[in-house]
Amino acid sequence: MKRPPDAVRDDPCRPRHFRPQASASAPPEGTAQTSIELSHTRLLITGALFVLAFLVIGARLVEVAGFKAGDVRLAHGHATVKPVVARANIIDRNGVMLATTLQAPSLFANPKLIDDKRATARQLAAILHELTESEIYARLDTDKSFVWLDRRLTPQQESAVNALGVPGLQFQGEGKRVYPEGALTSEVVGYVGVDDNGLAGIEHSFDQTLKHSDQPVQLSVDVRLQYILRSEIARQVAEFKAIGAAGLIMNVHTGEILALVSLPDFDPANPGIASPAQLFNRATLGTYEMGSVLKIFNTAMVLDDGVVTLASTFDATKPLAVSRFVIHDDEPKKRWLSVPEIFEYSSNIGSAREAAEAGADRQREFLTRLDLLHPPAFELPEGTPLYPTPWRPINVMTIAFGHGISISPLQLAAGASAIANGGIYYPPTIIKRPDGISPDGRRVVSTTTSTEMRQLMRLVVEGGTGKFAGGSGYLIGGKTGTAEKDAAGRYETHKLLSSFVGVFPINDPKFLVLVMLDEPHGDRSTGGFATGGMVAAPAVKRIVMRMAPIVGIHPVDENSPEIRRSLMVGLPSPQGRKLAAN
Repeated sequence: MKRPPDAVRDDPCRPRHFRPQASASAPPEGTAQTSIELSHTRLLITGALFVLAFLVIGARLVEVAGFKAGDVRLAHGHATVKPVVARANIIDRNGVMLATTLQAPSLFANPKLIDDKRATARQLAAILHELTESEIYARLDTDKSFVWLDRRLTPQQESAVNALGVPGLQFQGEGKRVYPEGALTSEVVGYVGVDDNGLAGIEHSFDQTLKHSDQPVQLSVDVRLQYILRSEIARQVAEFKAIGAAGLIMNVHTGEILALVSLPDFDPANPGIASPAQLFNRATLGTYEMGSVLKIFNTAMVLDDGVVTLASTFDATKPLAVSRFVIHDDEPKKRWLSVPEIFEYSSNIGSAREAAEAGADRQREFLTRLDLLHPPAFELPEGTPLYPTPWRPINVMTIAFGHGISISPLQLAAGASAIANGGIYYPPTIIKRPDGISPDGRRVVSTTTSTEMRQLMRLVVEGGTGKFAGGSGYLIGGKTGTAEKDAAGRYETHKLLSSFVGVFPINDPKFLVLVMLDEPHGDRSTGGFATGGMVAAPAVKRIVMRMAPIVGIHPVDENSPEIRRSLMVGLPSPQGRKLAAN
């Protein structure tokens, strides 16, 4: 009887080295089994590598999309990721930082994870000094899973909150806008709200640019000149107890504003505590009846249009009665005055008679030519000029000496620059113009008229109402202005707007400086007077003397024959007075 094949394998008598040969129908063993196991191993390794690759890529995506941008730091619990895009910087013309963004932690909470809300509110109130315990508790006492507690904490506050160890308190990095120059440039730079939206100044005007650009916004302002202008105006405000003031420095050949001040000002990092008067920009947004500084435009108009010459004379022997109005001179000469004398002594009577010769149509066209009847295209909010409608003969006369029309100090400066710089109007700008590229301008008066106006502006400083701006060594020329403020349709004698606009060097103009004081009060040093010549002209002189070395202008001998010849102007009068070269 034959044994089954399996018995061979179990036969204890067979030699140990014996191996039965497999038949053709036997299952795979040996080499085939090894190949299958090797394939399984390879598949497992490949799969693991794919999983690892996906984990690395996923982690990188989370890092790029969330944690790097949002800078989320947890106090306890979980946080959602919110990207933060920093606003671009604002810099001055020399690259000095005026506004930038720093990262700061903001605290929020998931009230559902906080067990003792009363105790947590009490602990946080000791750290978050701007919030009371009741305010914090009111925010925590909700069934919401997300509430803001405080924005942009200090590092010390962040550390203190973390030390509490309260579940549900979480941090997220946010941009904190900081202003290194503080109040110095507040009216220009402006400020942002809690969500980094621009609310005033350049921050508002260039909000979208600052949000979406990596390049800084470069202003035309020079912080060195800004400091000089602000300090000198603040000195006048304190000395003459003014309720406010404004001033600016302008490059007369580019229209660039090199400094702009409005007082009182504010801290742009904390605008919430500022008063409306502090937030109001008097230099651009305010419009005022500026007084006799507008005689610059009246005189340029009648000269440029050929209505008068420097030799023309007008009757100023007595006040000028027009209907129910009477026009007076503050310091009447009680005689006929030449055009130069009308400007030098700031005669309202003479200026009114000049304007009457020109007429309403000519006056309105000339003021429109200088952008005085509509807001100029400027980067900061600009006030709307006020002028009469209809334009009656009495309006023609009062506008001649700066009453009956309201404009901004910025408009005054841009127009006066055009009269003095050779006759070209350059739109004012607070953005730095490219170096070496001349801006587009338009001619508003002839070069001859501009030359004559410079001679007259120098005359005001040499012996007229602006003599307290003289003697600087930098050849200042300009015009004073003293206007009574309009209160409910009535001019108040003791509420003045006093100003002086100066241009230097007047024989070759480079810069214009304007100072305006709102309701100054005269003191012993001024004999009780608070006119533009008394309170504003001295400030312009000091500003010029401080800024001239910075802008590269050297002092000169103001009495040298060459200089006096270049500024000589005839002064016909009954006495035959004439300014002649030494």
